[in-house]
Amino acid sequence: MPADAKPIEIVICLGSSCFARGNPENLAIVEEFVQKHRLNAAIRISGKLCQDECKLGPNVTVAGETHHEVTAAKMRQVLQQLGVRPPEA
Repeated sequence: MPADAKPIEIVICLGSSCFARGNPENLAIVEEFVQKHRLNAAIRISGKLCQDECKLGPNVTVAGETHHEVTAAKMRQVLQQLGVRPPEA
């Protein structure tokens, strides 16, 4: 990742509805992906208490785009489509 590049931000909704519907698992998937691919500098993970779209949850925002009804499979798919590369050794 170039020194001047901003990290990709992934925001996991931690509101009670999204949390109960699967966002703890989605958070674990994101953390595992970042660690496995050594992307700590390329991806920033944060949480938000509620995104006011509870009926559409679980909600996850990746690079400014909000994804709704995010299952574990959908979370993995979104991460694979990011196109970030691990740092060169």
